[in-house]
Formats: sequence, C-alpha cells, structure tokens
Amino acid sequence: MRHSTDVSRAEKRQLAVASASLGPWGAAAAVGAIGGGVQLALKTIGGDFGLGILTGSLSVALMLFFLVGGTGAVLGRKTGTDHRIRRWARAHPWKVAAVPAAALLVTDFVMRQILSSEGFFGSLWDGLWRAALVACVIGVVGSVAASRRG
Repeated sequence: MRHSTDVSRAEKRQLAVASASLGPWGAAAAVGAIGGGVQLALKTIGGDFGLGILTGSLSVALMLFFLVGGTGAVLGRKTGTDHRIRRWARAHPWKVAAVPAAALLVTDFVMRQILSSEGFFGSLWDGLWRAALVACVIGVVGSVAASRRG
C-alpha cells in the first residue's frame, strides 16, 4: 500500500478532478444563472443591446458557477461521499482550485470566441484573469478552512 507521499503526478491530477467533482454543482448552477440573469437585466435596463451584453452576462454566470462549485468542493460539507477524497481536497485546496479555474478559462474563452467579435488575445486575457481570480478565492477559502480545522 502506498503512502500519500508516494502519489504520482497523474494520480494527483485525478484526485484534484475527483475532489472538484464533489462540489455543490446544482447550487452553483443556480447561483450562476441568477448572477448572469441579474447582469443581463442591469445591462438591458441601462440601454445596452447586442451580443456584447449576452457575452458579459454569460461570463459572469460561468465565473459564479465555477467559484461556488469549487469553493464547495474544498470546503467538503457534502455527506455520503468518499471521505478520503474529501480529506485530500482539504489538504490540497490549491490543486483542487486549479480544476474549476482551468475549466472556467476554457469555457469562457470558447464562449467569447463564438459569441463576440473579441480577438484571440482579448478573449484569452479575459479568461485568464477570471480564472486566476476563481483559483485565488477557492485556494484561499480552502486554506483558511483547513487551518481552522486544525
């Protein structure tokens, strides 16, 4: 039997993805939909129309979705799951945070390329800073929660 220090890089990636998948993704979808809807309503009331407001609203929705889901994954409050994966997630919040951040980067970039006239590097930059923000928030929340547990 291998100890936790003998985990290969591929196994660490699999553990990070498995840990991130344990987040509250249903609640995250609801928060993302509400946040994106509010953004869309505010922009529409402000007199803006077009694909630009739709792109911005979808970007906010995606960011909230991955932020809530990833944060829930590192906090690990869901019952009925593999406790070993939860323990690993609590011990490695920054590795778990990388999964939703990478997923946000890809989905935001693709969405911007399809729906907007934004260039390649503009879309990449927007996705990168949003992904970095999501990774930082999830990592800090997970680190603080782990230090408080003891």
